[in-house]
Amino acid sequence: MGEHPPVQDWATDFDHTDDQWAADPFPIWDDLREKCPVAHSDRYGGVWLPTRHEDVSAIAYDTDRFTSRSIVVTEYRPPHLEPVGIAPPISSDPPFHQGARRLLLPAFSPQAVEKLEPSTREYCESLIADMQGKDVVDAAVDYAQHIPVRVIARMLGFPEEDADTFRGFVEHVLKDVDKPLEQRFVGMQALFEYLRDQVNDHIENPRDDLTTYLLNAELDGQPLDIGHVGGTIALLLIAGIDTTWSAIGASIWHLAKTPADRERLVAEPELLPTAMEELLRAYAPVTMARLVRQDMEWNGCPMKADDWVLLSFPAANRDPEAFEDADKVIIDREINRHAAFGLGIHRCAGSHLARMELRVALEAWLDAFPRFSLADPEAVTWAGGQVRGPRQLPIRID
Repeated sequence: MGEHPPVQDWATDFDHTDDQWAADPFPIWDDLREKCPVAHSDRYGGVWLPTRHEDVSAIAYDTDRFTSRSIVVTEYRPPHLEPVGIAPPISSDPPFHQGARRLLLPAFSPQAVEKLEPSTREYCESLIADMQGKDVVDAAVDYAQHIPVRVIARMLGFPEEDADTFRGFVEHVLKDVDKPLEQRFVGMQALFEYLRDQVNDHIENPRDDLTTYLLNAELDGQPLDIGHVGGTIALLLIAGIDTTWSAIGASIWHLAKTPADRERLVAEPELLPTAMEELLRAYAPVTMARLVRQDMEWNGCPMKADDWVLLSFPAANRDPEAFEDADKVIIDREINRHAAFGLGIHRCAGSHLARMELRVALEAWLDAFPRFSLADPEAVTWAGGQVRGPRQLPIRID
């Protein structure tokens, strides 16, 4: 997928942007968990990969030895801007993190998300209406990848016609991580120039949206720094889009290839909330990163200052020591404390929103298309990197 050479040894030279990882990472994680549960690679200037739930959780909760000042692995080490970071609160460390996160919680509360459900459902139904009458549709390109873009644009008060621009930003930030630094810089500059224009427009023309809310917000009695506002908006724009469309797409992919589960959900729609949690566990899209604060030995691993650590929540969710029949998708699984939304202080603040979007998207899809299957399994493509989900998903409507 990227510019690095193919991986030859996953224990000593792994690369989460490799095509093999994108297509099917599950056997890679299983093998590493048995032979080398904390893998290491010299790529990206040094990066570690724990694959057991216990290790992923321990690092996620350890804010003393691991910093969150950057959560996307690249060749570039960001400047030391702790405890705020470049995109608070996801890039923030204690004690700043708590206040920055608290500011966002009202916008993502169950009550606030509930108000967004009718427009989300209406939009899903309009996308489905455009697909009616077709024998084959792309459930990723024509459906899943549109829904969170529209929801986040409305929340931020950004032009909905800029959807393709948003998708370009997502692709650059999360997928082009092995591109030359000059190319990365140009892409990031374009993102922040766009955000600057949107923020300036909101300053001149305040309205009832999340951007204006942040511009008027205070932290410890002081207005938010404009860099804080821009960084948080960038976080919401990037993190709120790819993660959710990946979850929607992976869920439709599973139901397309597993007729028994599809038929059961159509017959028992009340099971959907439980099934959603299992689909989130089994196909968790998000892997976060941390940076090692200083040289140390961690569980026998000689970690160096500024080494990356990839926190693969998807791998943790497939750990047989943490979940019974971890490699099976059991849509009525009752006990399911999965890590799809992360672990520790950075657990996703937008989980209520993501669940609503996933539920509404699946309800609308199953209501319109109770019978569907993969049109061509070999034509399904997946994004690798730190957010894994279908990028092309041809579905045959039966």
